[in-house]
Amino acid sequence: MMWAAAIVAGVAHVLFFLTESIWWTAPAVRRRFGQSEEQAKATRLLALNQGFYNLFLAAGTFAGLALTIAGYPVPGLALATWSCLSMLGAALVLAVSAPALRRGAVIQGGPPLVFLVLVVIRLFG
Repeated sequence: MMWAAAIVAGVAHVLFFLTESIWWTAPAVRRRFGQSEEQAKATRLLALNQGFYNLFLAAGTFAGLALTIAGYPVPGLALATWSCLSMLGAALVLAVSAPALRRGAVIQGGPPLVFLVLVVIRLFG
């Protein structure tokens, strides 16, 4: 269950990457973020950069799982934990800074939070 939550978190962040770095100016994405075509074009480079941050967080989570499967559970768990902590931190920033996007913050931060809680239970419970 712990690694399933990490996989969900990683997949979500790959989707965030696609949304922000590939589809940012698409009409459906503009509507979701309440942006005009001009606003989306003006913020495209910022979104591209943010999207890649999300992709790298997903890669860290998947690399942590791969290390664990390969027989290196300590560094694997450390890498996935750091990646999920970063995901959760970003979700908290989103929730506080943009209350209208709290639903997105829950989607962004929920799976990494589940992973982190299960890590704590596994290590200290």
